[in-house]
Amino acid sequence: GQHSFNLIQNCILSCLCPLVPIELGGPIHSLILSQWLLDREGVMRTGWPLLAAGLYSVLSQVVLVRGCMDSCKECSGPQNDLCLECRTGWTLHDNTCVDIDECGTELGQCPPNTYCFNTEGNYQCKGCDQACVGCMGAGPARCRKCAAGYRLTGAKCLDIDECSERVLACSGLDEICTNLDGSFHCDCAEGFTRKNNVCVQKKLPSVGEKGLFEDVQDEEVEVLQQMFFGVLLCALATLAAKGDMVFTSIFMGGVAAMAGYWLIDRGDRVLDSFLKGR
Repeated sequence: GQHSFNLIQNCILSCLCPLVPIELGGPIHSLILSQWLLDREGVMRTGWPLLAAGLYSVLSQVVLVRGCMDSCKECSGPQNDLCLECRTGWTLHDNTCVDIDECGTELGQCPPNTYCFNTEGNYQCKGCDQACVGCMGAGPARCRKCAAGYRLTGAKCLDIDECSERVLACSGLDEICTNLDGSFHCDCAEGFTRKNNVCVQKKLPSVGEKGLFEDVQDEEVEVLQQMFFGVLLCALATLAAKGDMVFTSIFMGGVAAMAGYWLIDRGDRVLDSFLKGR
């Protein structure tokens, strides 16, 4: 009759009836050990000991089921040289699955400014170096053509230092040239700012000039006024003493004005003090 077994991944199985046990390693698939075998696609295969695709068996007192090498789709043993059919990306040569170098064939198709990089069973498209326009591999030494701002130096596309090679890399007299990778940049010199694409001198904040007596306190101003009028009265008194009637009249008027100013000022202060005292 038909004998079935419980299949548990990566362990030694116990039989439900007294038959040989099955030891499994690697990927596990549902197996019926009789004249029928169910493979991973659910297709019934006849014959013993046929196994699912990607598996092989070793018949002894213990039935050992393991997966094939990654490159093998069908195999008869664990070694790479026991492959019967290869997976996509490999080709069969003397029962061995060998990686196909797509980059060396028309299979490795990559967009512009990228290059083909072979991997196991596949390939990748990687970007060229920024110094290149089209390339055959990684780095500035694998360029097909140098990009703008670069120049072929030896076997590599290297940056051009426009600031040192050009007499006037920056057109303005107040500009400073800064070299960049593949280009350069013009900045305004210190104390200048860019306006309408021209470097103009920055305007300093206007500071008004202080007058001669701007920092003088009110009391000091009063003393200076008194000194000025004192000197003026002395001069007028001297001229009046010589008998000049014009200067005598001016002198007398000045004395009267000073006396009036003094009386009014002192009177205001006395009145203010009196009111505050109340």
